[in-house]
Parts: sequence; C-alpha cells; structure tokens
Amino acid sequence: MRGIYTSVNDIRKQVYAEVAKLAYDYKDVKDLQAMESIPYKIIPGEVSIYRDSVFLERAILRESMRLAMGLSFRSADQQAPVTEGAEKCAIDATYYEPPLINVIKFACHACPDNVMHVTDACQGCLAHPCQEVCPVGAITIKNGRSHIDQNKCVKCGKCSSVCPYSAIMKMQRPCVKACGMNAIKSDDYGRAEIDHDKCVSCGMCLANCPFGAIADKAQIFQVIQAIKSDMPVYAAIAPAVSGQFGADFTPEKMRPAFQALGFEDVVEVAIGADLCTLEEAKDFVENVPEKLPFMATSCCPAWSMMAKKLYPTISNCISMALTPMVLTGRLIKKMHPGCKVAFIGPCAAKKLEAMRTSIRTDIDFVLTFEEVMGMFQAKDVNFKELPNDDTMHGASGDGRGFAVSGGVASAVVNCIKEVYPDKEIKVEKAEGLADCRKLLAMAKAGKYDGYLLEGMACPGGCVAGAGTIQPIAKSAASVAKHKAVSTNAHAQQSDYKDILELLEK
Repeated sequence: MRGIYTSVNDIRKQVYAEVAKLAYDYKDVKDLQAMESIPYKIIPGEVSIYRDSVFLERAILRESMRLAMGLSFRSADQQAPVTEGAEKCAIDATYYEPPLINVIKFACHACPDNVMHVTDACQGCLAHPCQEVCPVGAITIKNGRSHIDQNKCVKCGKCSSVCPYSAIMKMQRPCVKACGMNAIKSDDYGRAEIDHDKCVSCGMCLANCPFGAIADKAQIFQVIQAIKSDMPVYAAIAPAVSGQFGADFTPEKMRPAFQALGFEDVVEVAIGADLCTLEEAKDFVENVPEKLPFMATSCCPAWSMMAKKLYPTISNCISMALTPMVLTGRLIKKMHPGCKVAFIGPCAAKKLEAMRTSIRTDIDFVLTFEEVMGMFQAKDVNFKELPNDDTMHGASGDGRGFAVSGGVASAVVNCIKEVYPDKEIKVEKAEGLADCRKLLAMAKAGKYDGYLLEGMACPGGCVAGAGTIQPIAKSAASVAKHKAVSTNAHAQQSDYKDILELLEK
C-alpha cells in the first residue's frame, strides 16, 4: 500500500492543513474553539463518506486532530470537548507526552490476525490435499468445501501451500505484519493494541494501517508558534526530502519554500550525514576487530533502539557517533546562537530521539514531510511561483545518499577508502526491523565478525519512512539525481569536517 495515495493519506493531509491554519491564525486561547468546526469542514453534510456513520467519522477526526496538535488521545468512554487541554499546546516550545504512536480504538477494524482462511476460490476438489497434509486434523469437508477449525489450526500453512487453486490464505493484521518488534497484540475487543515496552516508534504500523486507525503525535502547532515568535527557527532538512513534495519542489526551490512557511533559513542534514560518516569511519578503523567484533551504524534511531532492547550484550557495537540530525542541529546552533531548530524528515522515531535529555538542546522540534505538506497547503505555497535559489550546497553525494538503504554503509566505506585505499571492509545490511533482528542475531553468533553492519528500520531506507509522501522507488530515484549534482562526492571532502570535534563536545 506504500506509495499509493489513498483516502487515508488525504484525510491525514487535511487534518494537518487545518491544524496548521489554526496555528498560523492563533492569537489567544479563544481561537482554539475553531477546533470544534474542523471535523465538519473535512466531513460536511449528513451522509458519511468513508465509514458507516458520519458521527463516527467526525469522532475519529477529533482524535486525529488532537494527536496532530501533540495532545493526548481519549478513548470512546471519555466525555470531554475536543478542546480539552488544547491551551497546553499553544506554546513555542517542545510539547510531547508519551506514547508517541497511538491506536484510535474506535477507528480500528479489529482485523482478523493469524487466521488460515478458506476463500471462495475453493472448488471442493476430490483430492482435498489440504485435509491430507493438515498435521492436526483441523480441516474437514462441509457442503463440498474445505472448512478449517480455528481452535485446532496451528497456522503451519501446509494447507495453503498444497491447494491447487490457491484458495487458502493466511490472514494477518496489516499493522502486525508490518511491525518488526512483535509489539502489536489484540485487546479484549480484537482491536490493535501497542505494547510500548517493545515499540521503537518506527511508524510502520501507522503507514500500513488501511483504516487510518494508528497515528503519531505531531508538533505542527508548536513549530508555528515558534516561527511567529521573535526567535529565528531554522529548518534542518533530511536527505530523503528529494522528490517528496512533487516535481515542482526542486532543490532550487527548497530555501524559498521553507522561508514561505516562516522559517529563517534551511540547512541540509546531509551536511551532518557527512560528519557522521567521518566519525563512524574513524570508529570502525580504530575499533574493529581489535576492540569490537563488528560495528553497526547509528543513524537510524529505531534500529539502534531495537538493538539495545533485544541484544543488550552487543549494544556496545552500535557506533557512538552522533546522528546526522543531532550534528546538523549543533552546527546550526553554533552558527546562529539563540535560534531554534526544527528537523524536517521522513521518520517518526526521530521524534523520540529528539526528546532524549542529551539531545533536547540540539533539536527543538521534529516534523515529518507529511506534516509539513499540511503547512504548505495551509499557506497556499505554490512551488512554481517561487524564485530559484541555487545556494543549497555543502553536502556530499554520499551524505545525501543516507536516505536510501545501503547509503550509510557505502558512505563510510568510501570515507575509509579515501585514507586507507587498500583496506578491505566487509559490509552487510538489512532493511525492515524483522530482517534487522535476524542480522543482529547472526552478528551476536559471530557470523559477521569484522563487518560494518547497516540497519534501516524502514524497508527501502529513510525514503520509506512513516512520514514520507511519495512512492519509495520514485523517491530513491530523486535522491540519486540529487546525489549526482553534489559538489563533493565523499565525506572526506566536506567543508565542515574541521569543526567535527567541536560539535562532539
């Protein structure tokens, strides 16, 4: 479903746009009463558009809107106006209360999970191989068709594999299937429930729920209040931005576009990626294999959080290098003391990373591309009408390549080769947390000693993050095109490498 623009995407965009409009127009607390009318604006009239009830649609929109403002989700048994506590978010500072990823329970379809299902394609064949191979006798023939006793079924899938008509399928809840941490279970009503002790906030459940029942909290309102204040706010733009806002949003339009939203200026996080590359290359050369059996990259927060949760005994093998987001934030604040920094990227997990005590002073806000698209819509920004600004330079092609799977490891290898051209560097990568878990399990078992390991929580890399807009392949092609026009090829040529030591302090 990723990369297909659906009604779920459209609703989310409308919610973000309305919240952004509310924030830009906000003057005092009484303006928050406009929240009451937004669900009626998005779903007008008396007839439902997407679900059985117009009242249910609006109830879901109210909670979606609250989450987009950074407020807490309320369950269906809580009686309170949508504006409850809204005054708390009308500030120009970070506002966030866990959990980050939320299930709007009354929007959840309570999808069947892990069920072997006989479809209408069953022909009731004479051979009935499905029944013959079932190891627990869960399949019987009723009214000429196969029937599976779910109480006996062990979900081995043998029946599905032998059916000559492919009439038996394994039904799995989309959010569960997308979660590489096995963090989603069912509540007493069969609805999705997130185990936040396991969750690493990668957002893949959010991106794959076809009912729009899972949403993360946003800081749109707080960012806009900061923009409206006297303090300058700089946008730190992740490398995955290439192609995200459509064909008219070219690199030459990036600075004017974000300035149209009220940002003071824009800095490429690919510059921070170059600095991260330099540090990880240094770590690898100094530590592998003499001090560490292998080294894993550090830039994906969901990957590194997963490693620390599931494999604490080898967590020291995750590079200690600061992430591109943090390095870019520190760089901006060194250059512009007293400013605030908003990281604009594809990732839900970056919101949690920015809340760490050691990082809060470097990054003030995190917004996804999807959320920022709502801001562009709220301000009626027409990219075609913006002037060109050809000053977005300074990052290497390798730094911009961090956005795609394999890009981080490739950048580190190229950096090492610049200094040690004869050194052999073995690399293995994984994308998607399920495969990342397998990679680390094998590394723990000694299968990847001496290797540089790259892990990306999102299949395809950052271009597939939960907050992205465009199809993954299309975004990856845009990143490659942006890499090709870079002034420098590798991190060793970075104009900022001499200040790396200063930023790490």
